Amino acid sequence: MIAEPQDAPDIYGVIQRADTVGMFQIESRAQMASLPRNHPEKFYDLVTQVALIRPGPITGAMTAPYLKRRQKKELVTYPHPSLKSVLERTLGVPLFQEQLLKMAMICANFTGGEAEELRRALGNKRSKQKMMEVEVRLRAGMTKNGIAPKSQDEIVQFITSFALYGFPESHSASFALIAYATAYLKVRYLAAFTAALLNNQPMGFYSAATLVKDAQRHGLRVRPIDVTCSDWNCSLEKADGKIMMRVGLRYVRGLQQIAGESLVLARKQHQFGSIEELARRVPELSRGNLRMLAAIGALNQIGDQGLHRRDALWQVEKAGQRVGELLEGIMDQDAASPLVQMEVEERLVSDYHGTGLTVGPHPMFYQREEMRSLNIKSAAELRETKHGKKATVAGAVITRQRPGTASGLIFLTLEDETGNANVIVMPHIYEKYRQLVLESKFIRVFGVVQNQDGIVHLKAEHVEKLTFSAIAITSHDFH
Repeated sequence: MIAEPQDAPDIYGVIQRADTVGMFQIESRAQMASLPRNHPEKFYDLVTQVALIRPGPITGAMTAPYLKRRQKKELVTYPHPSLKSVLERTLGVPLFQEQLLKMAMICANFTGGEAEELRRALGNKRSKQKMMEVEVRLRAGMTKNGIAPKSQDEIVQFITSFALYGFPESHSASFALIAYATAYLKVRYLAAFTAALLNNQPMGFYSAATLVKDAQRHGLRVRPIDVTCSDWNCSLEKADGKIMMRVGLRYVRGLQQIAGESLVLARKQHQFGSIEELARRVPELSRGNLRMLAAIGALNQIGDQGLHRRDALWQVEKAGQRVGELLEGIMDQDAASPLVQMEVEERLVSDYHGTGLTVGPHPMFYQREEMRSLNIKSAAELRETKHGKKATVAGAVITRQRPGTASGLIFLTLEDETGNANVIVMPHIYEKYRQLVLESKFIRVFGVVQNQDGIVHLKAEHVEKLTFSAIAITSHDFH
């Protein structure tokens, strides 16, 4: 028996708004598109939410009626009056396997053994022949009980659709409990929750870069990788009474765990005084590792001088030039780097190339002035645009989904510095812009805004590749 969590309005508030990036089970596009309609207010609402977005309910045409009834846009009805006790809790719509079995027992006089046979027939390795036999027995039993053919058709549709996989209620409750727990942790312990997600990648729908940007928009201060204080995993720090997250060495591209952990162990003995000392005391670090650490700014805090990235790169190269015993101990008169500091855009490119993420502004932040001049809306502005209006949005493609139950539709999520914009690509538009939709990392999309029930999409009519004059982030580097 699952102990239901205490209902907390602030937790359900973020779920109702579909602000669910990183939350178990309810972070997909399909879940986000239904959360504002279902508007979960208590734990059992989450149980039904988990069950709704499944091939069985979707194919069996159960999802839409349930959501309309939740919104009081449709009356609650039952296929037959005898089924009210079974379906009342789910508004007359069967969502769980147990309900289907009880329906068969009530409407068609199935015995417990026959209901178990039905459950097996509904399994993933279902037999078409067995399903046909079950349907014949269902109709015979319903006819004997005087159930009209139209009601029989509806009941059979409900039951046979679950052959495409419907959840047992117990499974859904277990998943809902984890979904609530992740929502609770994100709302109340954002730093620890984000660190835990990043330390267990890959998982879920979103990249580390997207998880970091989402956490920052929710108020989390994220510190960059720094060899003077980063652990192998992402960790928590406290400053000015606030808890922050420090990105771990695990996100340095090409750095093996044994080298990262050796660095942390050496630092615990005593802090590094120079890049040369780091290279000497942690021989597990290759020259390539040191260059990468320098390029992402992870060596800037070594010593008392305060380095910039090209200073560090210069010193990495000097550290690799071994001198003989005769010259050891002689002060280096040419310690200063002749290289200029990286520009903001160069640091951004280095961040994505070296770690797959940045703790600084999103790449679209640097393009916002140009975007405004082209009348391109941010994700936040799109959410305020009225239904039926034409609009253009642009951003990084962070998800592409083509569900088997979506009749060929492609769902894209574009990310910018203000959040995420959801794009629907119809099959004929997809065929026209297939390569752009599938391969381009940054795109701009023109289309018609669909803004209903708190859910906003842009229905694409035209897709273009978005190019930057100053930022050259490749698909390999970004995410």
